Amino acid sequence: MSWKVTVRHGSDVSREKLESLDEALAEARARIDEVRREGGLPDISAFRDYRPGERVHARIEVSGPGLLRGAEGGVDVMGDGGVVAYLGSIRKRPIEADSLEDAIEQLGESLSA
Repeated sequence: MSWKVTVRHGSDVSREKLESLDEALAEARARIDEVRREGGLPDISAFRDYRPGERVHARIEVSGPGLLRGAEGGVDVMGDGGVVAYLGSIRKRPIEADSLEDAIEQLGESLSA
């Protein structure tokens, strides 16, 4: 049984397989911290103005074992350093959380169910 962490950061995509959900969540947290240390994204204009908090800097996805679709969820790191946790892959459902730690904890609970 293995879990996968996929990091989509700009045009780069990386994947890592881990043995447990706890290891996958720890890896996801480490990658979130890496992206946040880079600093934020600037405002841009393209058809309309986009502020850093409206732009996804990186998407860190955690997917569980399973032949077809196992449990999936992740965290979007926004351009202002904020995070948005979610469950699902195609139809993402936001996880309401007060902090990154709370988001990771709730993500772990949901993926282990």
